[in-house]
Amino acid sequence: MTARLADIAAQAGVSEATVSRVLNGKPGVAAATRQSVLAALDVLGYERPVRLRRRSAGLVGLITPELENPIFPALAQVIGQALTRQGYTPVLATQTPGGSTEDELTEMLVDRGVAGIIFVSGLHADTTADMGRYEQLRAQGVPFVLVDGFSPKVRAPFISPDDRAAMRLAVTHLSSLGHTRIGLALGPRRFVPVQRKIEGFTLSMRERFRLSPEEIETRFVQHSLYTLEGGQAAAAALLDRGCTAVVCASDMMALGAIRAARERGLQVPDDVSVVGFDDSVLIAFTDPPLTTIRKPVPAMGQAAVRTLLEEIGGTPAPHSEFVFMPELVVRGSTASCRPSGA
Repeated sequence: MTARLADIAAQAGVSEATVSRVLNGKPGVAAATRQSVLAALDVLGYERPVRLRRRSAGLVGLITPELENPIFPALAQVIGQALTRQGYTPVLATQTPGGSTEDELTEMLVDRGVAGIIFVSGLHADTTADMGRYEQLRAQGVPFVLVDGFSPKVRAPFISPDDRAAMRLAVTHLSSLGHTRIGLALGPRRFVPVQRKIEGFTLSMRERFRLSPEEIETRFVQHSLYTLEGGQAAAAALLDRGCTAVVCASDMMALGAIRAARERGLQVPDDVSVVGFDDSVLIAFTDPPLTTIRKPVPAMGQAAVRTLLEEIGGTPAPHSEFVFMPELVVRGSTASCRPSGA
């Protein structure tokens, strides 16, 4: 027990006496200090005494499309931690190919009596999907918040990154390096974030290079899947059209774009510059480290939780969209365009 107290005290940066007071539920310990001791318990793998276990205020569902793209686990972690701090228990429900659909996962969560649901990159982002499912959910009295994707047909709070601004950042960066033939690799056109990225990309390319929207769409925009293989295929098509730089709608696609360049014997960034989107975990350690547009995941995740808890608490946020500004992170996958390829 003494050894355990010493370990916890060292981890929390407090005295053993303070740890003892917290573990025994004694008064006289600041809330922040108490939280540090509880965090130390968790980090060191010790089980909390029963009296210190947080009573759950209820379950909150989190539905994500998949977990292969690192951005979704990152967002799930932020949301899960924020919910736990507020006394809620997050329930992660993930769609998989051939597995449960969003509607089936929603029904499962509602049957389990969740206090609310956060949807990430769900059917609300698909312009061809029936938005009536969300009105039905509202009719059942279940509060919900929608992340990544907007529909004017759904009366709910939306949390989004500024996709148009993201493309302006990427095009501005690449054009400052001398690139004029800049390609955009992204997912299927029916998704709202894809449409917004195209809008931002087209506007920036028109302003900088005086190109027509038709020429931009035909020569410099390539749709594919949000996967490494999808990025590879899209980048290959753009490289065939003479692009010296490729902006990708996800970091996974950007890794595929780098592979496509190398398959042609091209060096990144000497011959081709590549920009990703998300700033997923470990992207800074790829070869080369990836220049990317950082999605404001912490701010978006915390805003999603705060907004949902307001809905649960009976003081709903406005049924509108909260838009968060992304950030350009310059690393080693972009460089000046060679004069011969400009």
